[in-house]
Amino acid sequence: MKLPSKKIEELGLVLPPAPAPAGLYKPTLVVDNFLYVSGQGPMLKDGSFFTGRIGDDLTLEQGKQAARQVALTMFATITAHFGDIDRIKRLVKTLGMVNCTPDFSDQPLVINGFSELMSDVFGSDNGVGVRSAVGMVLPGQVAVEIEAMFELHH
Repeated sequence: MKLPSKKIEELGLVLPPAPAPAGLYKPTLVVDNFLYVSGQGPMLKDGSFFTGRIGDDLTLEQGKQAARQVALTMFATITAHFGDIDRIKRLVKTLGMVNCTPDFSDQPLVINGFSELMSDVFGSDNGVGVRSAVGMVLPGQVAVEIEAMFELHH
């Protein structure tokens, strides 16, 4: 299996800048053999965020693109605050939060944008973990926010 850094390069992925913390918290934290990543929004290359509400001014497909962008933002945050992405063995847990209208019910399909890219980078076994996908109002009207937990190589 290819290293995650090589897979990112091979896929031609461009990482946005790592966002600065928006409050009193750590962007990443290692406990035992696990890397926890705080909630990430879909930061764009210019440092702004992908904003909007799915079911209102954004479509399902745009929401899925926002979730994919969160994966890129998370890679940038991991690189900036943790270091070597190749130390990650597998994705363990994803909590996907979708900024959507009360009648929108396809949150899992939106979060697939994140999950599919994780699978592409870490492989179909190590890139797929347990997951929750919920709808809510998000700070700054970001379209999607995702937090994750990864297992590290020993």
